[in-house]
Amino acid sequence: MSTATATVGVGLGSRSYEVRIGAGLLARAGGELRPFLARPRVAIVTDRTVAALHLAALEAALAAEGIAASVLALAPGEGAKGWEGLSRTVEWLLAAQVERHDLVVALGGGVIGDLAGFAAAILRRGVRFVQIPTTLLAQVDSSVGGKTGINTPQGKNLVGAFHQPVLVLADTRLLATLPGRDLRAGYGEVVKYGLLGDADFFAWLEREGPALLAGDGAARARAVERSVAMKAAIVARDETETGERALLNLGHTFAHALEAATGYSDRLLHGEAVTIGCGLALDLSVRLGLCGADAPARLRAHLDGVGARARLADVPGPLPDPAGLVALMAQDKKVVDGRPRFVLVRGIGAAFVAEDVPAAAVAGVLEAALH
Repeated sequence: MSTATATVGVGLGSRSYEVRIGAGLLARAGGELRPFLARPRVAIVTDRTVAALHLAALEAALAAEGIAASVLALAPGEGAKGWEGLSRTVEWLLAAQVERHDLVVALGGGVIGDLAGFAAAILRRGVRFVQIPTTLLAQVDSSVGGKTGINTPQGKNLVGAFHQPVLVLADTRLLATLPGRDLRAGYGEVVKYGLLGDADFFAWLEREGPALLAGDGAARARAVERSVAMKAAIVARDETETGERALLNLGHTFAHALEAATGYSDRLLHGEAVTIGCGLALDLSVRLGLCGADAPARLRAHLDGVGARARLADVPGPLPDPAGLVALMAQDKKVVDGRPRFVLVRGIGAAFVAEDVPAAAVAGVLEAALH
């Protein structure tokens, strides 16, 4: 397997940083982190599943450079990303005497990245942190851009902060340890990038997606690099989501409501909610006369072909009725003047943000999808 490393810059002035992408980066983590250290120690936040797979390799890489590490391993799953998990993480960082010039290392998927990043953001009014994403979803999306936060009973990511990492190390070799379901869930975020702004990338995924999911290292590296490059360019232009960055939420207004409805449980992984949400966003675009029915059909044909969840019917267990799901959308952090914002499309690769979507049209799409 190639050990070539690609580097994507996130241009944010004095807070700019690099996302390094390649196979074998974890084994070189000590050398990668050393330039950022004021003293030879780091605080690693991870979960027990990731720790069993990758912590020893990270600790060995750090030790080879004379870097000591303290470790907090939380329970895996979305349930850790709440008030209790945040409190435990912050208290642990304080007990470990982490100072403002130290580094917090987030080793894990999106949950750990969001939680550890938020803890770093509020600890001593801001401690630097590094993302080492271990899932496809985290490598292509959540580790880049500085969004950190936790979930509450009212909704997903409603409490958080923009806090940019100083470095992201995306070791594509780690993806080989992911369960198939998690890999396919993360693939939903990859597909999202093609849908929102790169029709050629979507067509490439239609051809190469099966190989990517089957383990093709070159395809995985290219998908991660292209996704990160698209996100980095948008974040550099709109860091705090006052405009264009909202495009990255394609499918997420639906997705976050579905995650709240399923209790942020293993019934529905975030990436699965995103793939279903993208399909619903395209359905809504068709209902509003913005694009042809071929767009959602093409999306679902591709997702079906790679075994990804693509429909509301793929969610196990009961779901609220359309009115209940619309009510959950009203708590979404993207709500403006009480109206949810949706990312809609005029075709694959041509997304835009809409704030005046009729509630009846949303309910109609959900009604059709539930029956």
